[in-house]
Amino acid sequence: MGTNNIIFLENLEWFDDTGKELAHRIPEKGSGEIKYGAQLTIRESQAGVFFYKGKAIEAFSFGRHTLKTGNIPILTKILSLPWALNSPLRAEVYFVNLKVFTNLKWGTRDPVAFKDSELGLVRLRAFGVFNLQIIQPVLFINSLVGTQGLFTTIEIEDYLNSVIVSRFNDYMGETIDTILRLPEKYDEFSEGLVKRLQEDFSRFGLALTRLYINSITPPPEVQAAIDDRSRMGVFKDMNKLMQMKAAMAMEKAAEIEESAGSGMGTSLGLMLPAMFAQHFTGSQSGSQQTAPEDTSTCTDCRNPIPINAKFCPFCGHQQLVFKQCSGCGKNLTISAKFCSRCGKPVEEKPESKLCPKCGSKNLSGSLFCNQCGEKY
Repeated sequence: MGTNNIIFLENLEWFDDTGKELAHRIPEKGSGEIKYGAQLTIRESQAGVFFYKGKAIEAFSFGRHTLKTGNIPILTKILSLPWALNSPLRAEVYFVNLKVFTNLKWGTRDPVAFKDSELGLVRLRAFGVFNLQIIQPVLFINSLVGTQGLFTTIEIEDYLNSVIVSRFNDYMGETIDTILRLPEKYDEFSEGLVKRLQEDFSRFGLALTRLYINSITPPPEVQAAIDDRSRMGVFKDMNKLMQMKAAMAMEKAAEIEESAGSGMGTSLGLMLPAMFAQHFTGSQSGSQQTAPEDTSTCTDCRNPIPINAKFCPFCGHQQLVFKQCSGCGKNLTISAKFCSRCGKPVEEKPESKLCPKCGSKNLSGSLFCNQCGEKY
């Protein structure tokens, strides 16, 4: 990368060979002496965050950019003699991967407690996958990456898994009364859980694009009780089943007797695919959509704004997020000590909730205990 030379300017770029890196710093080991006029090349699936003198100065989108520092070739080395030829004007660049990271696993390590309206207190295991994307690079680096040289999905997957499981327990306790009717609501449940988790993910500059539930399984004894109930339902509707089979047999016999009209039925069967194909072709040709413009949406007033805008032209809300208030989620400036909306100190961290019944720790904002299922 040319970050350790004395004379030449740097040409900074980065490629992710593993497909798992969320962020990568140049230089990888510590800070550097990036010189005035260094060139930074960002790909369309990346963002670049420039740190100078310990602060995030600018976030860059795709393209080629010229960096401006106080480090001048040769001259800075001479002036840095009191510091053992190490310039005090430290600079580094973080490359952030903006692609969608797919097939990340989530699931319950230990069964979570759920109060079922028909089966009582049961412990459930749930598994699935989710997709992740970085939407605020500066906030992501300041809140999660810190000073690490590289940051991968492996380092964040365990924490996000615990957040998903906690909110899963809360959302399930609010919306589901019994697990007997759960499988038919998997899609609806997944969409609602994604909306519930957006606030937790956005505090770190992340977006949960999709979440899929592969299975929600109760203990073996509860599964046996569900199987017994399903068998009772089969025997209860046995008369309806026999009636349906008799009707199907009569219909088939009538088709055999009317074999003279079978040619017409065959012709109609051959015509139907062409009729449907013509119908769908016409509907597709009339519903062509124009290509979306290069715009984004303000996170506060929801109005469309230019994708590279740093402030919303409608409400003035800051779009380039350096850090957020842990209380109300307000976007804060670099030097803010207190939130301008709720007055909470910026450095104050959210506290874990203690269950009054069993004393176990849960995430802040939890509505149900993961261990005993008690509602706060």
